[in-house]
Amino acid sequence: MTSCLIAAPRRCTRSFPRQVLALSAIAALSLTAVVPAHAARATPAARAEPTPVEALKPGQFLWHPEFSPDGPVTIVVSLDEQRAYVYRNGISIGVSTVSTGKPGKDTPTGVFTILQKKVTHSSSLYNSAPMPYMQRLTWDGIAMHAGNLPGYPASHGCIRLPMDFARALFSVTGFQSTTVIIANTRSAPSNIGSPGWLAPTVVDGKPVAPNEGREFWNDPDPASGTLSLLVSRADQRLYAYRNGQQVGEAVVGFDDSTGSGNTSVFTLLNQPTPGMSLGEAAQALRWSTVSVGAPARGDTPAAVLGTVHVPEALASRILSTLGTGSTLIVTDWPASRDSGRGQDMTVITTDEVEESPAAATPVPTR
Repeated sequence: MTSCLIAAPRRCTRSFPRQVLALSAIAALSLTAVVPAHAARATPAARAEPTPVEALKPGQFLWHPEFSPDGPVTIVVSLDEQRAYVYRNGISIGVSTVSTGKPGKDTPTGVFTILQKKVTHSSSLYNSAPMPYMQRLTWDGIAMHAGNLPGYPASHGCIRLPMDFARALFSVTGFQSTTVIIANTRSAPSNIGSPGWLAPTVVDGKPVAPNEGREFWNDPDPASGTLSLLVSRADQRLYAYRNGQQVGEAVVGFDDSTGSGNTSVFTLLNQPTPGMSLGEAAQALRWSTVSVGAPARGDTPAAVLGTVHVPEALASRILSTLGTGSTLIVTDWPASRDSGRGQDMTVITTDEVEESPAAATPVPTR
């Protein structure tokens, strides 16, 4: 038996036209997906030109923190792609061009935490070179910071970022809440170094790709953080994250399985009442429209999803753990990246974010 989850919220309370214009940017974080040849899956049209992320020029980046406003942050630095991917609560919120270590000064691969943060910092190893928005990863000199991006690996081992992206990233990271994964094709599977919509996790000190492909629900502490839901029309799956960890996945069905490469994002404004039926929830839930990629479909989850069929037991579980601030992303694209092509988007090269306070004593960086 199936039920329709989030089937008919009554209205959208606000919208953001700028995000509508830039929405396909975040879709590009899943962007290169080729849909496996499964029946009834929606396949966005393939394109011959480079994907939007591949086409980013040095210094360009995407930044949409509103798409997942809360939760732990995971940063994946792909040495092969010269890109940094940012996730919050397991969901992608940004990607940037970077410049990592040149030959002989290679950036180390592995899993790191942020040891030190300083808005203003100078290198003690390389002629006091400025390193704005420095976030230290190792005590022997490896850090993320703003710097020159020539379009290829050129640093002495650090990860150089565009200035505005470095400022924005600095504002969302923390010492206990951020994990940095640096990977290449030699050190990790390709779906780690070329991530899509969903963040890798770390198990026993090693990066592990999202657990796509099996149905489960394991959400032991619903009060511990915001729930983020990603519904992929191409995958015909629902993915759930809390505190940056995947807590569930399920097969879903659509009355309308067609897709044209759109992505929409919603935030829940009110919490379901305990014991609320699915029909009552469909009428009572209110969603703010963060961004709508297919305005012609409407500006509510109900309009964008159409009728989505979720197993009854899972629908009830999700309703019981939804809370104010929970996010719902509905995309026509698969959650993983592959060899296909994405769609056009707006590239953001500046973003105003308040500076975080400086911290700690300088130690060597490069």
